[in-house]
Amino acid sequence: MELLIVDKEGILIRYNVKMEKSMTPEDAAAELYPKDELIRPIAEAIFEGEEDDVIEGLEAAIAAGKEPIALIDDALMVGMKVVTDLYDQGIIFLPNVMMSADAMLEGIEFCKAEAGSSPKPRGKVVVHVAEGDVHDIGKSIVAALLRANGYEVVDLGRDVPVDEVIAAVKKESPMMLTGTALMTTTMYAFKEVNDRLLEAGIKVPFQCGGGAVNQDFVSTYELGVYGEEAADAPKMADAILAGKGLAQLKAIFHKH
Repeated sequence: MELLIVDKEGILIRYNVKMEKSMTPEDAAAELYPKDELIRPIAEAIFEGEEDDVIEGLEAAIAAGKEPIALIDDALMVGMKVVTDLYDQGIIFLPNVMMSADAMLEGIEFCKAEAGSSPKPRGKVVVHVAEGDVHDIGKSIVAALLRANGYEVVDLGRDVPVDEVIAAVKKESPMMLTGTALMTTTMYAFKEVNDRLLEAGIKVPFQCGGGAVNQDFVSTYELGVYGEEAADAPKMADAILAGKGLAQLKAIFHKH
């Protein structure tokens, strides 16, 4: 079935209703999978969130001569990129991403065990939930997505005192700090973290997000960069690796 629809410029365009309705997330993913016959099953298993199938695919690839550590970038990361691309397009949703991230992390651990070594992380990120706040679902999602994208995560947990956050940043020297807060009464800890870091001469990008947090608030302190969604965390880390400074991060991620 085709409809003729007038767009905002008054131009008639054809709209294939049957095709649009028949395009499933699986169809969209199939167009993005790699062609390599050894890599494709691993990417498919990542998309489906099937941990056992991921391991089975890795075993087959290693038996065929693929290096375990190389498979992290060449297969697991490739499969996860399919997932994040479809998430960015609104074709799949956060629960799908979390299942895929878990499957990928299982695959990474398997590859590390097979190789007897670990790949070098792309960078280190410290994550925490604001002091006084015990709601850690958002933080856990941020940590999972960062790990799935190859970053080392130092997870301080929930209800983390400002002193502990500052001590962790000094000890770990991360490329980025993240903080989440669900309650408006706890998000003001972020401003204190910001001020204490500046007093110590530390200018690390501080990604802040969560149900209580908005861009206007985060914009009031120097190190703050607003993360509207958990998926912004790895994108922000990627931007830092690409050489983006605080002003550029704010320009990219401050959307409103």
